[in-house]
Amino acid sequence: MKKLKKLVAIQPVSLLPETREKIKEYCEEAVFYDTVPESDAEITERIGDADGIFVSYTHKIGENVLKDCGNVRYIGMCCSLYSEASSNVDLAYARARGIKVTGIRDYGDAGVAEYVTANLIRRLGGDDGFLPLFGEISEITGVRVGILGMGASAKAVAAGLAAFHADIRYYSRSRKPELEEEKGYRYQELPDLLRECDVICSCLSKNVVLLGEEEFQIMGPGKVLFNTALSPCFEEEAIKKWLDQENTWYFCDTLMGLGDESLLKNNHAVCLKRSSGMTRQAVERLNQKVLDNLGNYCMEQKAL
Repeated sequence: MKKLKKLVAIQPVSLLPETREKIKEYCEEAVFYDTVPESDAEITERIGDADGIFVSYTHKIGENVLKDCGNVRYIGMCCSLYSEASSNVDLAYARARGIKVTGIRDYGDAGVAEYVTANLIRRLGGDDGFLPLFGEISEITGVRVGILGMGASAKAVAAGLAAFHADIRYYSRSRKPELEEEKGYRYQELPDLLRECDVICSCLSKNVVLLGEEEFQIMGPGKVLFNTALSPCFEEEAIKKWLDQENTWYFCDTLMGLGDESLLKNNHAVCLKRSSGMTRQAVERLNQKVLDNLGNYCMEQKAL
């Protein structure tokens, strides 16, 4: 195994004390910052001469940072890495510089599914102090749920709601015939899904926007929109107009997914203000995956 000379966690990255100790086995020096950097200049200063860094999803690590930190050879993303377009690390620049970037997946999906299910139950029953969505206390049974995207978290949400006998439909870039056959989910084009479903749940990748004014007009009132992505899945002015209608509801977990914070003034826009996926169990899974990625990288370097 070839150790890193210096590894720096440039921000809080949900590493447990025991994980921090194990990380020291893979590097000669480890530095863990528990405060949030306020600028790219501060990020660059924190990295300094380190050849390895840990980052989370809240700060962009772009060319302007990496070009001033020429020793960096490894970037461990302590967060999901789904695609180059949605990543906060400039993967193209890192690849050109020979920098290894690792990310993790499938660690917080159960918490997301529980968040959607719990809030939908409250909305259907009027347990949040407002009139129930359908005017009378209802079960999830038979509720038409349209899911945008069908990645890991979307599958968890679909499975959770299907367990309560929801009618699951979905829209994604590619169809999932195995889910349609095995689970009975139904693929619909976006306009049809928005028109027919009572509940829309966006589990899209970061920076993917599908809902504009036309889409919200198709949706109409009497519906619930969930967004568990790390960015708004909609145009901000369009959702404000939609929420002006009677019996329209928007739920999201993070402020990043909320969009314009003025939405917090609307009683029908509810934001948890934290990631619903970051449960105790999710943090444990995150730590193990981050540690495995680092260990694999160090072993690969020995083989070179």
